[in-house]
Amino acid sequence: MHPTEEAIHRTLAQTLLAGRLAPGTQLVETRLAQIFGVSRERVRKVLHRLGHERLLDLVPNRGCFVSNPTLAQAREIYDARRIIEGGIVGSLAGALAPAQLEALAAHERREHAALHAGDRAESIRLSGDYHLLLAGFTGSPFVLRQLQELVSRTAMLVAFFEPASASGCGCEEHEAISLALRRGDAAGALKAMQVHLSLIETRLKPRAAPEAEVDAEQAIAVAWAHAQAATAPSAATAA
Repeated sequence: MHPTEEAIHRTLAQTLLAGRLAPGTQLVETRLAQIFGVSRERVRKVLHRLGHERLLDLVPNRGCFVSNPTLAQAREIYDARRIIEGGIVGSLAGALAPAQLEALAAHERREHAALHAGDRAESIRLSGDYHLLLAGFTGSPFVLRQLQELVSRTAMLVAFFEPASASGCGCEEHEAISLALRRGDAAGALKAMQVHLSLIETRLKPRAAPEAEVDAEQAIAVAWAHAQAATAPSAATAA
């Protein structure tokens, strides 16, 4: 994608994963184009990508809406993940190269950095990426595609229904999986993965009370302003 489209995608994804937009909220292309100062075509391309990633629902002849997952869907999705990811870690235990083990360690450091920074959206994104990293290590594009679909479906479940305080638990659970993989303990890796996915599922709770109405466009505009301000110093240096 064009660099500007990547920046817009990152801003919208972070806003969605932070749970700042109410489920079912409609996002209008023309208004987003005004906020980002780009054409509708560029906005449309980003929205379609977010739809493919299951962060948005694209409804023909109606428009684009913030994904509205339900807890009723969680059991089926996590059952599928337990089956697929149990097989993934079972096949990887004792078979990972030193570079792959270092990649896992580096990823865990990024997860801890996001946790300590209080960056909820980044924590959710990195948590999903940990599982995709393992799927990639299998060398099977088919396995990776299947897991990408499932991880995408769970991202918004976590964003809406998992308490922010649970991010630290996820980091520790990932480390337990990695430790078993390093030891070549297939049974231990399988158990750690099954426990991790089951704990995520049990941490998903209905929201205690409806949150105050959020102006989606204002929230996006604020996020975009912050993103622009964050890149301003580097842009000035480059100039």
